Amino acid sequence: MAAGGRYARILGAPHVTGLLLAALVARLPIGMYGLAIVLFLRAETGSYATAGVVAAAFALGSGGAAPLQGRLVDRLGHRLVVVPLLALNATGVTGLCLLGTAGAPVAALAACALIGGAGVPPVSSLVRTLWPALLRATPDLIPTAFALDGVIVECVFITGPLIVVAVTALAGPAYALALAGVLLVAGGAAFLASEPSRAWRPVEHHTDPGLLGALRSPGIRTLVLTQVPFGFCFGAMEVTLPAFADDAGRRGAAGLLLAVWSLASAGGGLWYGAHQPDWRLTVRQVYIRVALALPIGFLPLAAAPSIAVMALLVIPAGICIAPLLTAGNQLVETVAPPGMATEAYTWPLTSLVVGVALGNASAGALVQLASWHVAILAAAGVATLGGALALARRATLVPAVHAG
Repeated sequence: MAAGGRYARILGAPHVTGLLLAALVARLPIGMYGLAIVLFLRAETGSYATAGVVAAAFALGSGGAAPLQGRLVDRLGHRLVVVPLLALNATGVTGLCLLGTAGAPVAALAACALIGGAGVPPVSSLVRTLWPALLRATPDLIPTAFALDGVIVECVFITGPLIVVAVTALAGPAYALALAGVLLVAGGAAFLASEPSRAWRPVEHHTDPGLLGALRSPGIRTLVLTQVPFGFCFGAMEVTLPAFADDAGRRGAAGLLLAVWSLASAGGGLWYGAHQPDWRLTVRQVYIRVALALPIGFLPLAAAPSIAVMALLVIPAGICIAPLLTAGNQLVETVAPPGMATEAYTWPLTSLVVGVALGNASAGALVQLASWHVAILAAAGVATLGGALALARRATLVPAVHAG
């Protein structure tokens, strides 16, 4: 089947387009918060190190809370979990804006960021658990649907930074940060009002998750371990590319570089979704190959002499990202324990976000103490560890019934 035909059939399925639009608005702040926090606190404090620490706190709050959120959703449903989370996010982001402009200490800023991050609902995981029901009549389209969802996430990382840069230029970074909070509430409410979300019900009488929950699956543990180093790489880039633009005397180009990087990832994801169903490779084989290839694309960035060259170099650095994440999400569907789908989807995302937080903080310190060149080399080096772990633990990426 032609690539366009697969995507058209997915978007033509009942309720899909409306659901994805609502989820897009709800996920748009994910692409805004990191850069908005960095630009806001860089303007208020003059320190990339402070900005990186607070951005890391937000990411840790989001990633650390996601598995608990997923487990609660598996038990209680969407509305009873998402509504309180939206309120929590609004509280944390408001506090960060107010305290940031008042010159509060880093600890207070980080605490607000942690609260705000913990209130970000696991919208991506919620959407992924809905695909089997949305495409019940055409299950062959589910792999392409995962790819489409991954591309939408990349669109978030393309559009989000551009919105932040535009709002910052017109009104200031504090307004960009506040707008992210408003969009999260609006998109979250629209998602909850959609028919698929209202119709979704927790699985009754599923297996007791125990202390480990979905982590009792060796395959989920492998995905968790491998996503941390990749997240570190991506998080380091969120700080390093703005630092590079600043060093080049064109601070406003940071959003453009991040957008091109994400656009390359989206292109890779669209290509993967269109062609992967026709391959003879298993999803496990794809995941391992892409995990090994991804770090190679980041090394040349350390030698970029100008904004124009960097804009070209971020394209090969981004092209493997969406295929890697899409293949990982497909593996979650395979290795997740029964009745724990929402929680299972949150764990790789959580580990990715934890890695992003570590990358934010580490890159901020490396830029401050050394240079953006060193930060990029560190990002590529840590990402290499992710590929090595995927290769070493490939035997665990099998269906849950065989994983023990």
